[in-house]
Amino acid sequence: MSSRSGARARHAVVGTGARAEMFVRSLVTDHPDTAELVAFADVNQARMDAHNRWLVELGHRAVPTYRADEFAAMLGKEHVDTVLVTSVDATHDEYIVAALRAGCDVVSEKPMTVDAPRCRRILDAVAETGRSVTVAFNYRYNPLHEQLRRLLADGAVGEIGSVHFEWLLDVRHGADYFRRWHRDKANSGGLMVHKASHHFDLVNWWLDATPVEVYAAGRLFFYGDAGSRHGYARDYDRAHGAPAADDDPFALRMAEHPRLRELYLDAEAADGYHRDRNVFAPGVTIEDDMAVLARYSTGATMTYHLTAYAPWEGYRVMVNGSRGRLELEVVESDFVSPRAAGALKGATLHGDEAAAEGGSATLTLRPFWSPPRQVEVEGYTRHGHGGADARMTKVLFGGAADPLHRAAGARDGALALLTGLAANRSFETGQAVRVADLLPLP
Repeated sequence: MSSRSGARARHAVVGTGARAEMFVRSLVTDHPDTAELVAFADVNQARMDAHNRWLVELGHRAVPTYRADEFAAMLGKEHVDTVLVTSVDATHDEYIVAALRAGCDVVSEKPMTVDAPRCRRILDAVAETGRSVTVAFNYRYNPLHEQLRRLLADGAVGEIGSVHFEWLLDVRHGADYFRRWHRDKANSGGLMVHKASHHFDLVNWWLDATPVEVYAAGRLFFYGDAGSRHGYARDYDRAHGAPAADDDPFALRMAEHPRLRELYLDAEAADGYHRDRNVFAPGVTIEDDMAVLARYSTGATMTYHLTAYAPWEGYRVMVNGSRGRLELEVVESDFVSPRAAGALKGATLHGDEAAAEGGSATLTLRPFWSPPRQVEVEGYTRHGHGGADARMTKVLFGGAADPLHRAAGARDGALALLTGLAANRSFETGQAVRVADLLPLP
């Protein structure tokens, strides 16, 4: 199934939670000349209806909606060219494989899937059908990350020996993974898969290398049952309607945010899903403090650490080479404002025009025998993942040129996933894990 010559590519979205909104808005407002939104599919009719109301507000017509079990029929009836998969991570493979076999191409939110058997199904379907899967690794499109890749490719630090990568999720953003479906590793693969696959993909792309062996240690230190030990636990299951959550800085206040209310609070009757679980309630099966040591095909190594309960949000990347060192530091928010604690990262709060938190970004080249110098980067912004979202959708929907090969295919998605899966296996066994033992790739 492919678009007619000269016609706009016809897109359908499966999974209409908050993750879909950026794609939907971009399709209908930024790229109407080259792309068309034609349908929604989801397990929850109320969420699809919410997206259709927003479409009308944007001046676009409402599109047909389909139950998840009508997905295959939708592809044919709506003559879909490309499927956007933004559903729960553990369901990605179902929709990706069905779309490929129906003759569609696929754009999938990261991670591409959550385990090795599902990944093999996707790779086999790509090989069988000749259709494409693009994984929306938007961090590749961040101007800072693009410039880092250029510098490394140009030999600015010589041969790369090692990378140190630290990622900090603050107590607003990090906590959110412990309120919703991500808290169950069966749904998300844990933060090593759901979140860190972004970061592992960047390292693969920067180094132009593949992971070979991974050793890791991780635990649930802060959230879940550990909250009692640290003095943060409150006695409620979900925040809405719970008096014990009224003054809890870790509680999500959906009723105060129209988008969250419409997508989740008002949609609960359809499927019983609670978006605002207590982050310290029992049942969390993912880790919040993780350390990884990885070895790559080039011989380079990476040390990586992900903390999901930090007082500030951002990351540091340090690349050591035979001719010097490259350092990137990004502060996305230097603290969590008490007024913003009950919201989501980036959400507008009570009409405030600007967030109280500050941020910054610096890229520093430190060559041997010379003073360090700051590298200026054009196009970076603190919004939209550093400006990456808009740059990515120009490639995905607008057909923009991609000389840096930022568009990630199914194999890229598999390699990013495999680092996280190897880390998860190492958590369980306490041993180093060879990536090829999980899923051999050519």
